[in-house]
Amino acid sequence: MEGLPEPLLGEIVKRITKTSDLNSLSLVSKQLSTIEAEHRVAIRVGCGLNPSTEALVSLFSRFPNLAKVEINYSGSKSSNVDQLNNQGLLVLSSHCSLLSDLALSFCSNIDDTGLGYLAECKKLRSLRLNHAPAVTSTGILRVAVGCRYLSVLHLVDCTAVDSGEWLEYLRRYGSLGELVVKDCDGISQYDLLKFGPGWLNLQKFEFEINGNYWVPGARDPSYVSGYPYSYDICCDNLKDLRLAHIITEPEIGLRFLLGKCKALETLYLEYVIGLNENEMIALFQRCSNLKTISLRLMPLRCEDGEFRTPLTDASLKALALSCPMLQVIELTFTFCDPIYPTEIGFTQEGIVTLIQSCPIRALVLNGASIFYDEGMKGLSSSQFLEKLELVDCRSITDAGMNLIIQAPRLSSLTLRKCKRVTDDGMAALARAQKLEWLTVISCRRISQEGAQRAAKSVHYSAEAESHDSLKGMIAKSRAGIRAESSKLGSTR
Repeated sequence: MEGLPEPLLGEIVKRITKTSDLNSLSLVSKQLSTIEAEHRVAIRVGCGLNPSTEALVSLFSRFPNLAKVEINYSGSKSSNVDQLNNQGLLVLSSHCSLLSDLALSFCSNIDDTGLGYLAECKKLRSLRLNHAPAVTSTGILRVAVGCRYLSVLHLVDCTAVDSGEWLEYLRRYGSLGELVVKDCDGISQYDLLKFGPGWLNLQKFEFEINGNYWVPGARDPSYVSGYPYSYDICCDNLKDLRLAHIITEPEIGLRFLLGKCKALETLYLEYVIGLNENEMIALFQRCSNLKTISLRLMPLRCEDGEFRTPLTDASLKALALSCPMLQVIELTFTFCDPIYPTEIGFTQEGIVTLIQSCPIRALVLNGASIFYDEGMKGLSSSQFLEKLELVDCRSITDAGMNLIIQAPRLSSLTLRKCKRVTDDGMAALARAQKLEWLTVISCRRISQEGAQRAAKSVHYSAEAESHDSLKGMIAKSRAGIRAESSKLGSTR
């Protein structure tokens, strides 16, 4: 290869995407090491990064054309003294003139001074901060002012950041297309209304609160009880919306998004207290481009006096009739007692009808105690279903495995905590020789030997593993949740 011209070697290097392969390539010869370094545009470093100034200068000098940098100290056991600090950000900003995408996770030693250095990165378009406890609104404002092309901003667990001047500045002069705010104690859903005209440019927005999110917090200072109330905010371009762990009330706070979005393609609503079914039906009827939806629900005292999840089959019918492009759906039911099936507002028939009416490729059912083997028979007639995940679906048995394997396109199946499925069900899957991927987690009546024969690629674990559907939930007794939700329902 050393006889090849450098432009051709450069083209070869560009086509290699795996970091490990690139690292190996650079060890072959000095020439390849030089060319690989010149063409490396992205780098990810973590706990092994030596944060001394000399080491950082050496690292960033070797890769002069870096556009994307991720520094992640999650899981680090070293002291904060050994982590990246403000001086390191100065080295980064002075050596990476092409930097456009920066992600910093668990970098506890950086503060507003370091973000001030980042303001010199004039091509910076994306900044993601995860757990930066010393960064305040002042630092975010410096980046907003200095980086006029900033279009992506993620603030996760930045507890010292509030809704200061940065939000007002971006409202007037910014062009954010993606804004994510999670676990930032100083920013409430009402503060984000200050973004005003900035909502028009947003294509992706996420807002999440963890902790005791059902306890009422800040209030909208502009709300006057008894008077007509609405926000004159346009969000016509919003395609990706996620609201998690918030309390909504009629026409107050981020609830306005559910009344104004019409371009949505992806919608995640996770344990949002105060959802109104008529409002959700109207949303679905406007969003004909919706492709992905995740509804994570728990029982509350609803407006009709019933204690159940707030949405019913009427919502599923609206989805089926109005969203012909729907392909991915997750339905998670938390704290719903199988003894009281009416706590889940959906029925098995409603779910099956939706799956049969839309080109659903992937379905997740979590805690769906109302879903039986008969429902699996309905799913088996879906012409598009490729991936199915069943979590804590205690009514599904081996008979359901015999039925679901008949789905014409099914290639991936995940079973988590499905206690009534046994090795006999795995044998049915094995006989069909149809599945490409099978995941079995914490299904006590399925052995590893039984699962191994059921698909070409199998992941098996007898113990429970972390699962995204449980992300953010608090380890609190079901009785406590019932009490809190009943109080909330009675005040509406």
